[in-house]
Amino acid sequence: MQIAAVLFPRLTALDIVGPYEVLQRLPGASVVFVGHEIGTVRTENGFLGLSVDAVFEDVMAPDVVVVPGGYGSRALMDDERVLDWLRAVHPTTTYTTSVCTGALVLGAAGLLQGLTATTHWSVLNDLEALGATPTSQRVVEHLDERIITAAGVSSGIDMALLLVARLAGVEAAQAIQLAIEYDPAPPFDAGSPATAPPEIVEAVRARVSANLASVLVA
Repeated sequence: MQIAAVLFPRLTALDIVGPYEVLQRLPGASVVFVGHEIGTVRTENGFLGLSVDAVFEDVMAPDVVVVPGGYGSRALMDDERVLDWLRAVHPTTTYTTSVCTGALVLGAAGLLQGLTATTHWSVLNDLEALGATPTSQRVVEHLDERIITAAGVSSGIDMALLLVARLAGVEAAQAIQLAIEYDPAPPFDAGSPATAPPEIVEAVRARVSANLASVLVA
């Protein structure tokens, strides 16, 4: 089983590293990091570099696709090379998945038309313009269309565990969850705009908007 994990400049590291940590433990699976060109891409703040192993055109029959998010995902929404690749490989994938704003890239490729989908809470309503119905669920699965979308950043781990359950059974997913000791007990109940203090929600929303504006201007 080949899993194609998409990399691009200014992605959010945990969006792809979280699912990778789960999926690389799937028996019989191999993970290939695909991108525009072989070499290093840097995450949002430039601190962390991740390596692209293969260009899109060299990976045309992956069993699973994972598209992460990050500020750099906005550029992919108008990148016909990426969108054409997604349209080409999706008909034969077992699952095509996204984390965070990676859902907007799937939507731009036309893969979410008429479907319920999720993404980071700060851009949830952007899904409507792409033909999808937004929901604040942490993970949304469409078995018939073979698409799974995950909400923001850390939800990629949840998505990957669900994906393992679909591919290899619940026991395999539970074993991986135990192996990585994924037993969340955060010190604060502020992981959702529904539970975080209003002033924190507004501060984060303003920061996201400012960073997104800088990306769009660039």
